[in-house]
Amino acid sequence: MAVLELSDQPFFSNKNRAFWNLHSAGWGGATALYAVTVIANGQPLSFLVPVLISAVTGYSITLILSVVYRYVIEKQPIVTWGATLLSVVLASLVYAYLDTWVVQTIRGGADDTPFAQLLLGAIFKDGLLVGAWSALYYAINYFVRAEEQADQMMRLEAQATSAQLTMLRYQLNPHFLFNTLNSISTLVLLKQTEQANAMLSRLSSFLRFTLINEAAAKVPLTQEIETLKLYLDIEKMRFEERLRTFFNIEPAVENALVPSLLLQPLVENAIKYAVTPKEEGADISVTAQLVGQRVRITVSDTGPGLQPGQQDHSLSTGVGMANTRERLSQAYGDDQRFEYYVKASGGFEVLLELPYQTRIIPVEDNQAGATLQGMKTA
Repeated sequence: MAVLELSDQPFFSNKNRAFWNLHSAGWGGATALYAVTVIANGQPLSFLVPVLISAVTGYSITLILSVVYRYVIEKQPIVTWGATLLSVVLASLVYAYLDTWVVQTIRGGADDTPFAQLLLGAIFKDGLLVGAWSALYYAINYFVRAEEQADQMMRLEAQATSAQLTMLRYQLNPHFLFNTLNSISTLVLLKQTEQANAMLSRLSSFLRFTLINEAAAKVPLTQEIETLKLYLDIEKMRFEERLRTFFNIEPAVENALVPSLLLQPLVENAIKYAVTPKEEGADISVTAQLVGQRVRITVSDTGPGLQPGQQDHSLSTGVGMANTRERLSQAYGDDQRFEYYVKASGGFEVLLELPYQTRIIPVEDNQAGATLQGMKTA
């Protein structure tokens, strides 16, 4: 099990371990290639001894180079590449000299090739090895750094989006809170203390629930609807029979995820422009259905709609529909739909379409749902 967990991690998640794996694998491959070449050319097995010594020497020299490169890689480009070029030249010369000395020492009189000639050949061969190793070192390091910067940018963008969603949702609370506290104040002035206490208690329950959920979180649609009903319970104490609400939520979309407190500003908008202006009040309907792989939600009312010369709802509500539109854009990008219009039969309707997303919420983790259920039964 531990092996599986280790293999699931990105290769460069531990850069130190990745370096040693690549370094050892590279020199092991180079040694195997030279050994195969010696055997293929019909050389005696004793010729493998210089090959093995050369591999150990190259392994050690490039380890020293890695220390130098790790230090200069953060410097100015002229310093980095100047130091790298000088290091490659010096390392190649030292490597070639040691290789030549080992070959002549082991073979003794069996090879009468001049030292200088052997040294020139070794400089070419070892220079290619050291140069290739250095190029790979920098290429891999720059690749890893680019990946880290990309990951950091993604994290920053996610944090910015989360902060934007948090700001947008927290705009709603003071907006709603002002209206409710104003109503409570009025009830207190009219000495209707029982109604004021009931409204204050429901307001407390609603706000407690909104604080449990993270501002950028998504919740099942059923939970969002129950939260909306908590809000409507408060508003019904203000408007009584003038506010009539209807819900039609298809079972297929009950577990669909939606941004927390998405519908509250739309319903608040309907109350402001449909219920408040009419003496007889108005009906507010919330429907949700599955259309293909998308969740379609509508919030409609039987109010006056947009009258000739009346200001557009989206401009007059301040943080209402404009806030909802921005939250949808932040949460889904272009993969969402937000429209509003006057119905042919009268009244105003807002239509939302979101991608159908669900998740299984463990009972022990569903703190918000449990709290909401407690509020409903209290």
